[in-house]
Amino acid sequence: MDYQQAINQNYHQDNLIRTIEHALEKSGKEITALTREDLRFFDEFHIGGRAATRELGRLARLAPGTRLLDIGCGIGGPARTLAAEFGCQVTGVELVESYYQAAVALTGWVGMSAQVQFQLGSAADLPFEDNSFDVLWSQHLIMNIADKPALFQEMRRVLRPGGRLALYEGFAGPLSPPHYPVPWAASPSISFLTDQDSLRQMLADAGFQEEQWHDLTDASLDWFEKMIASQTARSADGPPLLGLHLLLGPTAGQRMANVRRNLTENRLGIVQAILRG
Repeated sequence: MDYQQAINQNYHQDNLIRTIEHALEKSGKEITALTREDLRFFDEFHIGGRAATRELGRLARLAPGTRLLDIGCGIGGPARTLAAEFGCQVTGVELVESYYQAAVALTGWVGMSAQVQFQLGSAADLPFEDNSFDVLWSQHLIMNIADKPALFQEMRRVLRPGGRLALYEGFAGPLSPPHYPVPWAASPSISFLTDQDSLRQMLADAGFQEEQWHDLTDASLDWFEKMIASQTARSADGPPLLGLHLLLGPTAGQRMANVRRNLTENRLGIVQAILRG
């Protein structure tokens, strides 16, 4: 099995659009009258959810008209947030076909197809011309990328001179290996965490200049604890209809529990950073 097949196998969910549609309908949502708020429990597939996207957007000083590329955009939640709340012209690129299809569908359902576009493609070979974007956006992407120096060079290629790279990513903690499965990998075969110092050096070697760098590991663990408490409260009458389990399938509980355990045991860290190209 090649790399792209392995990534698709890890993230793919059969009939994902229909699964989401069914869950929304059971929750009392009308597909013909959806808003972004209706999607808030599952459309931002990263630690911190929508609040983390907003915070990173503020740090990146996003402004109306900013040409932004969301690399590894998932089902499009952050792309929709950045377009709706910051006025960016957003393009998302996604390798996993079922996620790409869901991103297109959900964006259409909430009436944002004119503001956000998506392309099926790989972060390692971005389907865009040189100097195409003002800002590059990466949330929980690079832990799946083995050749990070090549990735960062490809990012530099499509970023205009002086543009910014906004990162919200996982790194290897002082203890290893992490416990599997986790959301980004069922096994070590597609998990490529690197330590924080090495990550900073690779970015510098690619020509990125660091403007801000924040270790959010403790805050991420705190978010997990609050999320679990919230889900427990919501689950008093049964499991929630809307949540990240829609994207992770039947192993969702184990994968999320392992993220929490890895953060607790210093096997995983989370960084938020802004760099200039």
